[in-house]
Amino acid sequence: MSRRDIPVRPDAAPVARVTVGWDRPLGTFFAQAVAIDEEGEEEVIVWEGSYPGELPTPRSAIAVIERYCDVPESLVRELETDRLATLAQTDGPNQQAAKRALIIGEADPPRPKPGT
Repeated sequence: MSRRDIPVRPDAAPVARVTVGWDRPLGTFFAQAVAIDEEGEEEVIVWEGSYPGELPTPRSAIAVIERYCDVPESLVRELETDRLATLAQTDGPNQQAAKRALIIGEADPPRPKPGT
């Protein structure tokens, strides 16, 4: 997973932090905008890219956060490089189990039926 914090514009209040990145296990880019409330607690304003394939391109993630920050020209290239750097990686047993639970609500791998 990659994470890139993008400086927030002063006029983007109450947003205090903007993050974009690549989530290899879910095969999606993600975008987050977080505000700080009066008690100093973080409050998620935007969080997209938490479902497999939801934001398929760097530009789709950037479109979510660009109203809160000035997007560096290099960000598309950097995010795509992050994705390409993970192409040879595969899911381990814990990631496979987490995906099954997230996507189809199945905590354990399917068991073979007797006689098969």
